[in-house]
Amino acid sequence: MKGAGPSGLVAAKTLFHDIAPGSFKVTIFDSQHRIGGLWPTHKSDNAGLVHPLMVTNQSKHTVQFSDLAWADSDPDFPKAWQIGRYLERYLKEYSGADIRLGHRVMKTELQDGGSWKVQTDSEKGSETRLFDYLLVATGFFGRPLWPENIPKEGEVPIIHSSKYRDIESLLSKAGNTSNKILVVGGQMSGVEIAGTIATHLSSLIHSPGDKAVQDAERFTIHHVTQRPTWTVPFFTSANPDTPAPPFLPCDLPSYNLAVRPQPLVNTQGHITVDAARRSNSIYESVLGTDQSVFSPETTIDGELLDKPPFLAVSMYYMDFVRSGLIIPHRGRVSNIVGTTVTVESGGEKETITDVAAVVIATGFDPSPSISFLPPSILETLSHSSSHPNLPVALAFHGTHHPTLPTLGFVGFYRSPYWGVMEMQARFVAQLFQEHTAGKDSARSPSFQAALTNDDSIQRTLALREDPRCSQFPMGDYAFLMQEFATALGLSISPPIGTTPPLANGRPMDILTPARYVSSGASEAQREQATKSLKSTYNTAIAGLTGRAFIAAAVFRSLLGEWSLDRDLVSKLPSHPSGRFVGTAKFLLRTGTADGREHEFSTSHSAGDSSDSVDTPDMGLEYLYIEDGEFIAAGTNMRFRATRRYIWRYDEASDKMSVWFARTDDQARADYIFHELEFIPPPSLTASSTGGDQTQNQGQHREGQSNRWKAKASHLCIQDLYDVHYEFLFKAVNLQEWKLGYSVHGPKKDYTIHGTYRRKTAET
Repeated sequence: MKGAGPSGLVAAKTLFHDIAPGSFKVTIFDSQHRIGGLWPTHKSDNAGLVHPLMVTNQSKHTVQFSDLAWADSDPDFPKAWQIGRYLERYLKEYSGADIRLGHRVMKTELQDGGSWKVQTDSEKGSETRLFDYLLVATGFFGRPLWPENIPKEGEVPIIHSSKYRDIESLLSKAGNTSNKILVVGGQMSGVEIAGTIATHLSSLIHSPGDKAVQDAERFTIHHVTQRPTWTVPFFTSANPDTPAPPFLPCDLPSYNLAVRPQPLVNTQGHITVDAARRSNSIYESVLGTDQSVFSPETTIDGELLDKPPFLAVSMYYMDFVRSGLIIPHRGRVSNIVGTTVTVESGGEKETITDVAAVVIATGFDPSPSISFLPPSILETLSHSSSHPNLPVALAFHGTHHPTLPTLGFVGFYRSPYWGVMEMQARFVAQLFQEHTAGKDSARSPSFQAALTNDDSIQRTLALREDPRCSQFPMGDYAFLMQEFATALGLSISPPIGTTPPLANGRPMDILTPARYVSSGASEAQREQATKSLKSTYNTAIAGLTGRAFIAAAVFRSLLGEWSLDRDLVSKLPSHPSGRFVGTAKFLLRTGTADGREHEFSTSHSAGDSSDSVDTPDMGLEYLYIEDGEFIAAGTNMRFRATRRYIWRYDEASDKMSVWFARTDDQARADYIFHELEFIPPPSLTASSTGGDQTQNQGQHREGQSNRWKAKASHLCIQDLYDVHYEFLFKAVNLQEWKLGYSVHGPKKDYTIHGTYRRKTAET
């Protein structure tokens, strides 16, 4: 077997643990000196293609195998190094394979009779061994794709997105006049890396302390993409039409089988105009906008609605676009000369000057991952290096070729889901087991029908030249899971528990890998699956009927600039009443330890290292700056007023808090002002008590009572501050919110009511 990443490990587990004991001896070769493939196993592992602190764009309810549950304490969206740790646990739980790390497969030869001669190189030299079967689990990330018209070296740094680690290194050679970072490439990787760089740049600008890059505020990020992409945050709603939407990890509403007709049909591959319009309409409903509120360049309307949609996941990309830190450009980079980039679109040219660095985010070429296969085998597989999204044509959803019964594939397609990888492993194991026993005639009717009716090879070849091919042509996740389950004779297990009904009157029916346990699973494996299902159910209930994830949704949506209108009414002459009009800015940065040093001690005992000690994650925070004019009531007195706070979100507790800024350094937090306690709206309260949620939503849809609210209090010596918030959402984005105080004390008696409204995107 080639590859010790997720696909290789689940294939090894399946061959070693899920079929008759002793059927196979499994050897895994991997050129790396650790398991995990793309996924690092430590925070400090920067050598791979994935940044160890990168956050997954699917939650742990999707990024899992059926028979190993995540811990309840693990975040809903794990970081890359936490995925690596999960895989280490998986290998420990399901050991037995002979794993040869540091062994690169150089060459394979198919022998008469179907066996494979495999040559590997390692530090100890070259070795050749004979195997009965060869299973390819290399993953799809062979080498970075590089546009022909972009040089690999230039006057400014030009790197692939997989090599980006920090903003300081990227800008280490920036000249005094350069002020732009160029990101080339749309879809998933382009949006994600642009959002990541923007987060790092914003933090560099707005964090306290010495700056590694001087005058960092001069930089902006220019993102060149051929057309806009629907950009979804980590948390979306199963009921986006209500002004007080409940929030869940984005994949839970996406994989809600209760909103799809049964049996499932494939929504990927060739996309008709009608199918494109339906999909684009769904994304617009989920986001509550055609994205014109962020920028004209991100708007998806008109003829774009007829095209197959592109999708990306990013928490902050769109609001960085609205704030002007990310500037989108529609078109294609035609050349780079010195610090000048030319972008062409529709016969017109645009010049971007004073570029400091270029980041290429055009994906990967998978062909090098299978370069060890003989040319004759590649020809049989219809290999084409000019079609990186569909490099080989394989039968039954990317698992094998009917003329090569001893060769199998797991996870070799674009954006593989862990549940599909596990299903592919089961399917290949079934094929290998039948071949070993020579009992093809004993196949189950469902397995035989799957092979007989399969058109995957023809479909792949047709899609290669299809201008209406989808972003992920292999097939949609739920459909693929259904197809494999039908072939293997597996039934989907029912959900654990029942969620409140959604707008369609039905409870959620969330697809996760744990709902498809192997038919021969042990009691321990079934216990792990049950644990995963309970975790998913509890997550859904916490979001649909409680206050889970609302703090994360609010915090994300605060980024950028707001118009602020505030009234102050005082009952005491010593504090004048009046009105404040101005702006409020939420400036994103990496979390700081100021005011909470005891929680984030950086000292380690002797012998400890960053690899052995998991220091708490300080997350992200905002530097809040408001600035405007206060007009005293009944007088002509006007004066400029400004104030600063630090707003923080703690992922572990799912809570948001506001901190006073220090008087001697207003970029630093001093001590806590208050922590927000969110109050579920009536629509969620009704659902948690068994009321009619759909009727309740209708009654409260237009009323202010059906909004997310929060409260807090703060005692400042003898003065008590009662704080109240009200948030108005349109789907995933805040449109407007209110903040008020009632202040009572020996020398204070006043109320403050402020309204924050989004500024519209500039054209």
